[in-house]
Amino acid sequence: MLIEQPPHLYRMLFPNAVWRIEDPVRKTVYLTFDDGPIPEVTPWVLDLLDRYGVQATFFCVGDNVRKHPEVYRQVIEKGHRTGNHTFHHLQGWKHSLGKFLDNAGQARELIDSSLFRPPHGHLGMNQCRKLQDAGYRIIMWDVVTRDYSRFMSPGQVLQNVKRYTRNGSILVFHDSLKAEKNLRYALPRAIEWLLKEGYTFELVPL
Repeated sequence: MLIEQPPHLYRMLFPNAVWRIEDPVRKTVYLTFDDGPIPEVTPWVLDLLDRYGVQATFFCVGDNVRKHPEVYRQVIEKGHRTGNHTFHHLQGWKHSLGKFLDNAGQARELIDSSLFRPPHGHLGMNQCRKLQDAGYRIIMWDVVTRDYSRFMSPGQVLQNVKRYTRNGSILVFHDSLKAEKNLRYALPRAIEWLLKEGYTFELVPL
């Protein structure tokens, strides 16, 4: 979706999905990564998170887990959480209910998690219901950084974090080759800014 925050109407269509997790006591933020794991980017992200003592939730593409199981194990071993992002990064709007559910199920064989994020946020209402019936918790977002966009400069990606983050925000970055240039600039600066602003980083709850 080519916007930084999902529109209110879209949120209303999926009231049982998780868009934001506000803490009444602390300023919290939920750092998430989509589309990995890949050896070119994910280990760098993990090292950076280690440096700042920050944990995150990784929504993994099943085929990438199949190709790079050692990188996936690193994510788990470092105490981060993982979620299902389908096996082939399928957009729900473009595929039948059966094909989409089968693809999510294929990913679930490799990704032991009840968390699910639809690629691009594209999900039909019936797809959403069936996923929830299967035990998934649908995790959307409050802020997408658009680090993947060739129309966004690294500085603009960082400004998206600073402009839109609020208590309970679920932030989306991408540990992908497409996002790598923007990610390497924006992620460390975003973490430093969030820590300076008093945010606590939390894992997306199961």
